[in-house]
Amino acid sequence: MKPVLQLALDFVDLDRALKSALEASASVDWIEAGTPLIKSEGLNSVRKLRGNFPKHVIAADMKTMDAGRVEVEMAAKAGASIVEVCGAASEETIRECVQAGRNYGVKILADLIGIKEGEIVEKAKKMQSLGADFIGVHTAIDEQMQAKFPFGKLKKVVDSVSIPVAAAGGLNSETIVDALDAGASILIVGGAITKAENAGKAAMEMKKAIVSRKKIASKLFKRTTNVEEVFRKVSTANLSDAMHRTGDLKKIRHIAGKKMVGQATTVRTFPGDWAKTVEAIDVAEKGGVIVIDSGGVGPAVWGELATESALQKKLSGVVVWGAVRDVEDIKKTNFSVYSRRVMPNAGEPRGLGEINVVLNINGTLIKPGDWTIGDSDGVVVVPNEKAVEIANRAMDVLERENRIRKEIKQGSTLSKVTHLLKWEKK
Repeated sequence: MKPVLQLALDFVDLDRALKSALEASASVDWIEAGTPLIKSEGLNSVRKLRGNFPKHVIAADMKTMDAGRVEVEMAAKAGASIVEVCGAASEETIRECVQAGRNYGVKILADLIGIKEGEIVEKAKKMQSLGADFIGVHTAIDEQMQAKFPFGKLKKVVDSVSIPVAAAGGLNSETIVDALDAGASILIVGGAITKAENAGKAAMEMKKAIVSRKKIASKLFKRTTNVEEVFRKVSTANLSDAMHRTGDLKKIRHIAGKKMVGQATTVRTFPGDWAKTVEAIDVAEKGGVIVIDSGGVGPAVWGELATESALQKKLSGVVVWGAVRDVEDIKKTNFSVYSRRVMPNAGEPRGLGEINVVLNINGTLIKPGDWTIGDSDGVVVVPNEKAVEIANRAMDVLERENRIRKEIKQGSTLSKVTHLLKWEKK
């Protein structure tokens, strides 16, 4: 089968889906009404796609798990050419889907989303034996956020069946070539096109990569384990959104410097006791951030001389739940400082604190090694054990906002683009 490019429209608003599809339609072969779109707008989304794109193959990602005949019949009558069902459904449901597809002239794609890698080959063979027309190897969005990639199991599935295999989940203008090399015939691309500021250009690059089998560099739409690189790209606002509007250190404000990214060396000390805060500079690794809990009050436990020491160690910044001083001198160094308070008086180095212990700063836990990111909006802490997931989710937030910004600039408003009245909780 000649490779085809399928556009997945995983929107919740039909007008935005149609707009994106129109921009990309010249370069894509098949257009899919994604599951969120169908759940939000119903099968009217399939009807609209069929009406607007009569020459394209239209797929309906029903993710059917039960009532196979009914759901395939509904999608077929709405105008779908392909109905995507869950391979995890019972054999009886798959048979009903296949039979309904034959009755109504549509093809069935059995999506193996959620099937364990050790079971996926046998499941693919079973779907073929039950009459599926296509197999889908699909990395779920929540798996993508863990930087998981399907190409190993994709190759195994391709080698085990004789029907065309689709690859879906996290494909961009680079990884789409990996999917081709693994044997995929159907390349299903969603966000790398629909979140692009110019969906038409993005789709064209995808098609070019498919035809040439050469990767085209992509700055966005990547899922990676290189969390530091991502944290330098995204804002603390993106990160807070990715963490369900949490993670921020409340009442901490930006004092000096630019963006700060690093892993935490933590200090707990008594108010005004700056001994351990200075000793932590010697303990901290290059690029790290010192996070100090001195009770949220003064006297100051950080100043210009500590800043000079931190610069010598090439640290990224300091966060003080307490007080700092020498702000004018610190600003000249461009070192990143965030603090609860500013005051001129310092305390005494009594040495009563601890280094690299778990802190609870105003309700937010910070462990040694947690990623600490600061910008003009404030500071967000990302637990190290969740850094890969949160970094990738923050990139997803950034990408989606890029697309929304483009639609606003085309003459709309934020409330109209996001359909605020429609989605207000009733």
